Amino acid sequence: MGEIKLPYKTLSLCPECLKKLTAEVYEENGKVMIKKICPEHGEFVEVYWGDVELFKKASRFSYEGRGLENPLIDEVDCPFTCGLCKIHKSHTALLNIVLTNRCDLACWYCFFYAKRAGYVYEPSIEQIKEMVRIARNEKPIGCNAVQLTGGEPTLRDDLINIIKSIREEGIEHVQLNTNGIRLALEEGFATEVREAGVNTVYLSFDGVDETTNPKNIREVPKILENCRRAELGIVLVPTVIKGVNDHQLGDMIKFGAENIDVIRGVNIQPVSLVGSMPRKEREKFRITIPDVIMRIEEQTDGEISRDDFYPVPSVVPISYFVESLTGQPQYELTTHFACGMATYAFKENNKLIPITRFLDVEGLFEFLMEKSEELKHSRIKTIRALKGIIDLRRFVDFDKAPKEFDISKILFDVLVRHDYTTLGEFHIRSLFIGMMHFQDLYNYDISRVKRCTIHYATPDGRIIPFCAFNVIPEMYRDKVQAEYGIPLDEWERKTGKKLKDDIYRVVRRPRT
Repeated sequence: MGEIKLPYKTLSLCPECLKKLTAEVYEENGKVMIKKICPEHGEFVEVYWGDVELFKKASRFSYEGRGLENPLIDEVDCPFTCGLCKIHKSHTALLNIVLTNRCDLACWYCFFYAKRAGYVYEPSIEQIKEMVRIARNEKPIGCNAVQLTGGEPTLRDDLINIIKSIREEGIEHVQLNTNGIRLALEEGFATEVREAGVNTVYLSFDGVDETTNPKNIREVPKILENCRRAELGIVLVPTVIKGVNDHQLGDMIKFGAENIDVIRGVNIQPVSLVGSMPRKEREKFRITIPDVIMRIEEQTDGEISRDDFYPVPSVVPISYFVESLTGQPQYELTTHFACGMATYAFKENNKLIPITRFLDVEGLFEFLMEKSEELKHSRIKTIRALKGIIDLRRFVDFDKAPKEFDISKILFDVLVRHDYTTLGEFHIRSLFIGMMHFQDLYNYDISRVKRCTIHYATPDGRIIPFCAFNVIPEMYRDKVQAEYGIPLDEWERKTGKKLKDDIYRVVRRPRT
């Protein structure tokens, strides 16, 4: 760990021809910029992060992952030979499986769904199980979390069997990434999904009114009602675009807090600007993680502030500590520090109290790093002996902490006892507020791709980092799905269905 020094060099791609280019990451007017020059297509300059001080803070929590002992791909030419290869630095923390490219929404901006692609892509249950097995078999740390995505995954008639099959493969955490329309319209579907083994609904939620969220705002009350009844937790997932819905970030968090009994978090995704777009147009829509954080601070009147957020890899000391105690390799979120930031907030007296206001987060992480080194060389591993050594209470300000539960006890139970029963209480009482900024070709940084922990599985046995799979679709997403898909007319003939009958709502381009 150590604060990064600007400027520095990295590798990127030309947005026009995909040629690998050396790029410079540097400070300008309080922002972090990335600049690259293609001999054929000229210079490209883009905002990398909207605030240099937050960038430097995040960089202090950078950790190198240990990579895979059993890579799937021998060839190494990142990001053109993903699969995962031997230079990839992080294991699969979340495996995305695309169940279908069909959708029940026809959105003006989407070029992904089946009708426009010209084929239907729907892997079989056997193919899905094999994808899961490959990720589970990563060494030294196998994947234990799967997200079912699309298209719209709830259009699969065999969804319940798919979920059960994935759980039977030993996956403990299953997320369902959905627009929620079927959850709203079909009574009992949320319960079916929960009983089959889904832990969390990852719900598309772009705003709190019809203007910002024409996709599903009318269905949201019913989605919440049905998921409450099913005891199925929801994470709201807004795609945020500058000038379109960034003025509602505070309202989205407030909405999450008002429904904290069923909403577990708000996971914000600053827009990735795909396709060819002139710089002036990009400046109009581009929003980065610090921009989101500062709008949240403004729109919540400082109830949630920029100081409350930490980058994803900041939690790595927890993994190191548990590994030192158990001697077993642990899940490591060794993403690049610029990929995401997050905090937890607790609701008390109708106010949100971020965890950083009563827990010395940085002190705790430093302590865990120190203790993990000591424990590696110590024979003291019994809980009774550890109680005297590991006093977590000193990192908690009990005057400011929520009164109904003891955060230090929860930490001790999880870190030392490996008893996760009290962790449920933590999640029910808290609201996760996070953001993950997936890349596009203008801000592309290959060092981020190498550290990616969110991957896609494909039927050809590969596991591909998110920002390769979706940002270079002609090499990955579209190529694979076309190869394993079937033409529309053949699919309609085989199934007796019409693709147009899937469409529940057409979302038209807003007038500006």
